[in-house]
Amino acid sequence: MVARGEMARFWSLESLQMVSADGGTESSVLVDDNGSEEDYSYEELCQANPRYLQPGGEQLAINELISDGSVVHAEALWDHVTMDDQELAFKAGDVIRVLDASNKDWWWGRIEDKEAWFPASFVRLRVNQEDGTENSSSSSIQGEDQDAEVCKYRHKSTENKDQMRTNVIQEIMNTERVYIKHLKDICEGYIRQCRKHTGMFTEAQLNTIFGNIEDIYKFQRKFLKDLEKQYNKEEPHLSEIGTCFLQHQEDFAIYSEYCNNHPSACIELSNLIKHGKYRHFFEACRLLQQMIDIAIDGFLLTPVQKICKYPLQLAELLKYTTQEHSDYNNIKAAYEAMKNVACLINERKRRLESIDKIAQWQVSIVGWEGQDILARSSELIHSGELTKISKQGKSQQRTFFLFDHQLVFCKKDLLRRDMLYYKGRINMDEIELLDLEDGKDKDFNIHIKNALKAVNIVTEEVHLFCAKKQEDKERWLQACSDERKRVWEDKEMGMEISENQKKQAMQNARRSRHGKVKGVGYNGCPVLPPHQNLHPMHQRHITVPTSVPQQQVFALAEPKRKPSPFWHTFTKLTPFKK
Repeated sequence: MVARGEMARFWSLESLQMVSADGGTESSVLVDDNGSEEDYSYEELCQANPRYLQPGGEQLAINELISDGSVVHAEALWDHVTMDDQELAFKAGDVIRVLDASNKDWWWGRIEDKEAWFPASFVRLRVNQEDGTENSSSSSIQGEDQDAEVCKYRHKSTENKDQMRTNVIQEIMNTERVYIKHLKDICEGYIRQCRKHTGMFTEAQLNTIFGNIEDIYKFQRKFLKDLEKQYNKEEPHLSEIGTCFLQHQEDFAIYSEYCNNHPSACIELSNLIKHGKYRHFFEACRLLQQMIDIAIDGFLLTPVQKICKYPLQLAELLKYTTQEHSDYNNIKAAYEAMKNVACLINERKRRLESIDKIAQWQVSIVGWEGQDILARSSELIHSGELTKISKQGKSQQRTFFLFDHQLVFCKKDLLRRDMLYYKGRINMDEIELLDLEDGKDKDFNIHIKNALKAVNIVTEEVHLFCAKKQEDKERWLQACSDERKRVWEDKEMGMEISENQKKQAMQNARRSRHGKVKGVGYNGCPVLPPHQNLHPMHQRHITVPTSVPQQQVFALAEPKRKPSPFWHTFTKLTPFKK
């Protein structure tokens, strides 16, 4: 018998109230490694004591299970990087033992021999608290009965794995049904009511707050319908759901727009809720729709959590799917596909952050001419000094910035070296880059060293550049190769930034430049929000961390790209400081 409190589902907004396909409330029964029923599931605890379904009931139930001696493990959804000794650092996929969940935002846990605080929103409780690992006692079996005992053990191990797979399959199905109910509540409980009150909400405000969640709801209903067709009710472990994810992998890209819009939604919603009438209105909508006691911002976070959760669920399902299983290859392919979906969303999120910095850089350049840099570019690839040589042999020291699709060059101010003047740009889509040997160049009739030549294949215009060192030249050649690769990858991934997002980034940068944006300092960097004043909860704990985690929730499936080392150049070469 497994320990009391070993749960069949992880606890989150979706599992505070398990809802069946017909809208009724389910009660799950756990099965341990031997196939026997467990009498103490989280759902049954809630039924036995309704206070677990009240606000904060999740933490209450977890703490009571911990106090009863149960071992509760959580799996990290995202990396948590911290330099605070009071906080627990971990990477996505790490397993954390939960020792205390009294605080809503920060839990106390242990990894190896370190105990510290960690953000509750960065983890989920594992579906199978105890894996069906092999028992080493089988190696000690001796005598004539050894083969029979080994066969019996292997049979038992297979049964355990089937039960584990059943647990994961049921979790996927149940959380999907609950998720559909949340989407329905948002669309019918909030959006429909908001549209009736045109005096309170403009269509632009509703688009900002709710994004494309109605499209997501429409898609998820179809997805759940296909999942139900593949779900084997009699023998859940035989269910073949991998094909559903593969058939809809392109459709999941719909989440990118929602995730990118979500920070703006939070800001807009926060501004409205400051006014009592909006706060009361949203609460009235929740009560009218008979929704669980979660604020509207909690419901609007569920699509972000959901798209990040799929790779984790599929990874766990793959773990308990044998290679002989008919769904093994499809699950494996679905896991990779959903990781790619999450990766694309991460990359789009990163690009949106990048275009804000690029926009701020452009408005700092003196005498900018032509279209905005964001019209064609969304990422800085490389920057540095090069000598530009004209046909007449005249040399000019310039600072170059290589973006995707274009190369911009500027001139430094003679007195204020941190000020740049716009001098021109080169279309990289039409350029063939040549690595030149040291010596005399025939086209320019001069001796060159550490040189490279850019030839426009359309206009046949030729640009000659010289670096100070051979290493600098090699870095530029590599950067130009990276730029072409990035352009190709963006095309393959379908990476696009909308015109509205580009326009908004430029508008924000211009306002920031003139000091008209609240919360923006003189150096153009956002001012951090004030810390929350929280009190210690237990003597054995020093203090609860004083701020909520700032990392984005989108970095899940793949590690983030390392921050570009060239943004510091932007700071040095822009006139933010006098």
